[in-house]
Amino acid sequence: MSDNNSLRKLVIKSFANRDFTNEDVSRKFTTPVNPETFTQNYKVNVDTQNGHGNDGSEVRYKSTAPEELRLDFYLDGTKTMEGYGGENAGYINKPVKEQLEDLKRCVYTMDGSIHRPRFLIIFWGEEINFRCVLSNLDLNFTLFEPDGKPLRIKVSATFLRHKSREEILAEARLSSPDLTHYRKVQQADRLDLMTYKIYNDANYFLQVAKANSLTNVRNIKPGIELYFPPFDKNEI
Repeated sequence: MSDNNSLRKLVIKSFANRDFTNEDVSRKFTTPVNPETFTQNYKVNVDTQNGHGNDGSEVRYKSTAPEELRLDFYLDGTKTMEGYGGENAGYINKPVKEQLEDLKRCVYTMDGSIHRPRFLIIFWGEEINFRCVLSNLDLNFTLFEPDGKPLRIKVSATFLRHKSREEILAEARLSSPDLTHYRKVQQADRLDLMTYKIYNDANYFLQVAKANSLTNVRNIKPGIELYFPPFDKNEI
């Protein structure tokens, strides 16, 4: 039985394939000391352009941007940071520039076999299980030896959630109003509400009734399967 209070280091695993298979364990990176902060960012892209001569504008949804995860942690070569290395005690005796190369090889360096940086999964306890690619890597060198060699680096890394083409297409098939859908009628289902869930507009319910040859749109029989075809919005 695992101890929920035991220290768990943040781990970044590296994969060659966009479906997160073919892991290269030699590229796995475990943070020597856990992040001091992490930030999640969710962004919706909207169009707020208003027509000529209008006061104000309607906010129109355009798309949902990929979720962002930002991690801030230190790489250190002073051998003075408490808990540094942990189960990866070898980091204590490794120069900080070599620690940085390990990180870059995992998240940043282009893999010649796939012609791009690798796909990543970030794990940290039960809080983070994040499939992603690196978006940005900021390095702040904060402490130096007398000859100028770095002793401490603050790392700020931003990652974007990644979905494979197969996942995106599967989600589109399930939700897009531009594709054909079939739904089995449940007890107390209403045609207008079912229509709204598919098209985000209940006004299509008469077209749905016609497509399914329904003679009564108020009481639809539970258990039957209804066909929801794509419609031209100009038909209403």
